[in-house]
Amino acid sequence: MAKLPPPVARLRAAVRGALADLPADSLVLVACSGGPDSLALADTLAFCAPRMGLRAGLVTVDHGLQDGSDERAAEVAAWAGTVGLDPVEAVAVEVGVAGGPEGAARTARYAALDAAGRRHGAGAILLGHTRDDQAETVLLALARGGGPRGVAGMRAVRGRYRRPLLGISRADTHAVCAERGLKPWNDPHNTDPRYLRSALRPAMDVLVATLGADLVANLAQTAALVGADTDYLDGVAREALEACRAGGDAGAGVADGAVAGGLDAKRVAALAGPVRQRVLRAWVLEAEVDGAELNHRHLDAVDALAADWRGQGPTFLPGGIEVRRSGGKLTAVAATGEPGSQGPRLARADRPEPGQH
Repeated sequence: MAKLPPPVARLRAAVRGALADLPADSLVLVACSGGPDSLALADTLAFCAPRMGLRAGLVTVDHGLQDGSDERAAEVAAWAGTVGLDPVEAVAVEVGVAGGPEGAARTARYAALDAAGRRHGAGAILLGHTRDDQAETVLLALARGGGPRGVAGMRAVRGRYRRPLLGISRADTHAVCAERGLKPWNDPHNTDPRYLRSALRPAMDVLVATLGADLVANLAQTAALVGADTDYLDGVAREALEACRAGGDAGAGVADGAVAGGLDAKRVAALAGPVRQRVLRAWVLEAEVDGAELNHRHLDAVDALAADWRGQGPTFLPGGIEVRRSGGKLTAVAATGEPGSQGPRLARADRPEPGQH
């Protein structure tokens, strides 16, 4: 019996580990663009799933951003049928403009995957992000000043989404494609410097050459360590949020146009900075603040209403929400004025603050 090539063995072990907790006969969908990473993952899932008593299908998303993208999606779907994946869908989406080209494409892609997961009752959806992708994510977060939440990078499990390859190198996925006779598509966007992640890759090669081959693995390990700390502090913050709600319960304080229950400002101010920032972030997200637009300056301004109270007026947040302090309580309401009308009252939002988000 021929020995299994090590890259193939590593991918199969990673996929089996990622799916080990699923009940028998669960459906697992894999998101596959046809590139080396997702194609190797899809091929590995097709092998592992039936041997684990699971069903496996595939979804390929056609973003419509390149000539012939519909044909490539059809080719991926046709290939999936030959390896026993079922159900198989090629889903065309319309990519908007909000969040820039990368962000808009990501939003459209996840919306399509979410819909497919609901439609088929999938127990899990697999994504093909590798250890190299994780390392790039950490560097981008550092460059943007993203704080611990950004440095924690992509999570191995987030809801029904799972990333089995976060501990697998990009070189391994390419090797699996070669070993298995797969013919991946190389997306020209992956080398287009107009896209920030693509522009980073040549720089990553320079960093590896300068700092050593362990750089990628060490960055990915950093994400895992910071992620564990972040998860712990988020848990502490969830408990603290309940304790800080005005009136002491989740339903208290929703009145007079408020879009979220009020918070006791003194209780919030007494929290340790990292916990306080997380409490405030979770609270404003309850008020349907646009999380994609929320940044540390917004949170610093809200934090100042609790921990650096000097009689300042409300601060405005993305999504048309303003946070006010009155009678010792923080309240989030639908904004009634223009942010610019607050003048210097909002200036403190520009102050650097060592809080963690």
